[in-house]
Amino acid sequence: MYKKIIIAFTVLQLFSCGDLQQIVNQLPQETAGVGNLDIAKGLQEALQLGIDKQVTKLTSEDGFYKNELVKIALPEELQKVDKTLRNIGLGKLADEGLKVLNRAAEDAVSEATPIFVDAIKGISFTDAKSILLGSDDAATKYLTQETQTSLYNKFSPVISNSFQKVGADKIWENLITKYNSIPLTNKVDTDLTNYVTQEALNGVYTMIAVEEKEIRNKVSSRTSDLLKKVFVLQD
Repeated sequence: MYKKIIIAFTVLQLFSCGDLQQIVNQLPQETAGVGNLDIAKGLQEALQLGIDKQVTKLTSEDGFYKNELVKIALPEELQKVDKTLRNIGLGKLADEGLKVLNRAAEDAVSEATPIFVDAIKGISFTDAKSILLGSDDAATKYLTQETQTSLYNKFSPVISNSFQKVGADKIWENLITKYNSIPLTNKVDTDLTNYVTQEALNGVYTMIAVEEKEIRNKVSSRTSDLLKKVFVLQD
């Protein structure tokens, strides 16, 4: 059976995306005793491990701020604010402004972890087999596609509360007020809650993808019988 799968992979390389999907659909409904339901459960477990092992890292102090994969930078319209403040000797305030954006994300992810867990539990893999045989982050991409809008709506008020909790709202009000008071500058006003919500959500998906890649590429990361049974099919 494994030889057939290896041959199938070789053949797949010769076909277009449309042909690829058609071939995947023609694979046996059960492979080595593993059906679509088992595959879907295995993918869910892999995503759940992304929460347990990787996303939890984001909730600690500097979880975003010192993680170059997900660190939240200033939006383009505020980069001129940052540069101007540094040029007039307010570099410390500019540093604090950037840090509190990341602090708000760290706090919000901690509060919202159950939202992400529920999203994974509720996801329905309509074609688990093709996702299993996809790229290193295929399951995470599918999760993103299926949950991003609903998660944004649930996550945004959490971010807003975290802004107040860590004092980011007041720091940025002060920072932008100082900038707007500088002669000859164009006044700025930006929706930081919206920006940080999207960036923090992207960070969550990024860290889930890190664990999915680990499970796909390292047998030692398959810590349950189900993960071993399912992911051996894509080796």
